[in-house]
Amino acid sequence: MLSWDRMKVFAAVAEHGSVTRAAESLHLTGPGVSQHIRKLEKEAGATLVEREGRSIRLTPAGRALAMRAAAMAALAAAAEDDVACIDTAVAGVLRVGAVASALRRVVVPALSDLARTYPLLRLEVVDGEGVDLLARLQRRTLDLVVFESWDHRPASVPAGIEVHTLRIEDVHLAVPADDPRDVADLSDEAGSIWTVCPTGSDANSALVQSLRQTGIEPTIRYEVSDYSTQLAFVEAGLAVALVPETARGHEAGVRYVPTDPVVTRSLCVASSTRIPAIAALLEAMNAIFAR
Repeated sequence: MLSWDRMKVFAAVAEHGSVTRAAESLHLTGPGVSQHIRKLEKEAGATLVEREGRSIRLTPAGRALAMRAAAMAALAAAAEDDVACIDTAVAGVLRVGAVASALRRVVVPALSDLARTYPLLRLEVVDGEGVDLLARLQRRTLDLVVFESWDHRPASVPAGIEVHTLRIEDVHLAVPADDPRDVADLSDEAGSIWTVCPTGSDANSALVQSLRQTGIEPTIRYEVSDYSTQLAFVEAGLAVALVPETARGHEAGVRYVPTDPVVTRSLCVASSTRIPAIAALLEAMNAIFAR
């Protein structure tokens, strides 16, 4: 195995054509450079340099290895630049996790803005439930997570995670268009059939807790993670649903009725590190709500 440290020294020797000048460029001693070359020759199993007075000449094997050493040195320098750039510019890979209800209306438009503005930024996105995404953030397999926290089901955020609230919004009851109510008293929903996100999700737990506080155990027959599909059930007259403002659709057969008591949901952003790309995405998402 050829040592990278010795390859770096050899690249400098090949570039300068002199052990002394290579040593000066690397802030090493001449004997130290010569020792690196001898050890590299042993690792390579070939003579790499020949002395010519005060200078050196590369052997055919040395010329071949020098090309690779120069390429490795250039790649290492580029890697150092990339790392420095991540800390000072909006660039590199940003891994984003988000709950589905925030993806279409918030995350996708914000990422689109970032992609146009910062061509050196590569964006990767996964969706899922907040509890799973926050666990991935804690394990550092995600850089930023957009999650929801309901007033009846506050999210549990791991220690060491920084959280920003994007929006606090009302959650309304989605009912068929011919429903005459102006306000939905949740205590009157004992006979309602519900469609809601799957068991274990924050939205499902929030619905159950909201109704149990009024003395009702909800009848849930349709568990689907996508709000558009939930609204299809509502429009068909098969169920009612609690829908946050961000997740509302434009179905002609659906009305949104305020609830009593009021139900609210917060959309939040969590991150475990501070880099310019995260600040840029947070700014872009705030701008989406300001439009």
